Amino acid sequence: MPFLPWDKIDTVLLDMDGTLLDLHFDNHFWIHHIPKKLAERSGKPLEICRAEMLAHYDRIMGQIEWYCLDYWAKTLDMDIVAAKREIEHLIAMRDDTIPFLNALKESGREVVLVTNAHPASLSLKVEHTKLDSHIDTLISTHEFGVTKESQSLWQQLQQRLQFNPDRTLFVDDSLVILESAKRFGIAHLLAVNNPDSQQAIKNITQFPAVNDYRTMLDDIRQFPVGRGN
Repeated sequence: MPFLPWDKIDTVLLDMDGTLLDLHFDNHFWIHHIPKKLAERSGKPLEICRAEMLAHYDRIMGQIEWYCLDYWAKTLDMDIVAAKREIEHLIAMRDDTIPFLNALKESGREVVLVTNAHPASLSLKVEHTKLDSHIDTLISTHEFGVTKESQSLWQQLQQRLQFNPDRTLFVDDSLVILESAKRFGIAHLLAVNNPDSQQAIKNITQFPAVNDYRTMLDDIRQFPVGRGN
């Protein structure tokens, strides 16, 4: 169980895919489903289509285009939202997400979703999971035109939300993004080491890491906001 000083945390910023939702949907969509559709349409071998897509992903990883469904729709000449709906049954909440969110809310903390996902993808996932009923504010970084990998995002987000970086926790499954938050000055950082339920737990040493939020519930409730500060 990771140690976090909950008596010093008022605001919790949360990633979505791999942090609150099982990353299996996204991994399957981009690594298997899209190459399969491209292979069926073009007649090229599946492995060639997959290799081409993986190379394309590598070229734009971390940029706003990587997360932009409009970019992919134009680039691939494909209705990406419709393609996502073909496997929407794979969209799933992590088993430990709702207990975690409920404990955060009960403790009086402000809970904000900050995702690089495109608004259309966010809407689809909210439709399936009802995440919006458990979170104070939902933000797609597309509103700001930059991703969480960028310091500009954190500056604009802080101006929007007026959170105190010294009393904020940020949770994400991306080490690159956690490093970006650290550079900005977010004091409390937590990595998720099992973002995809179909893959092995990762060995993360750069940040405190968790694979089940339920191990933290008692500590969260022990320090409600406004006490012990």
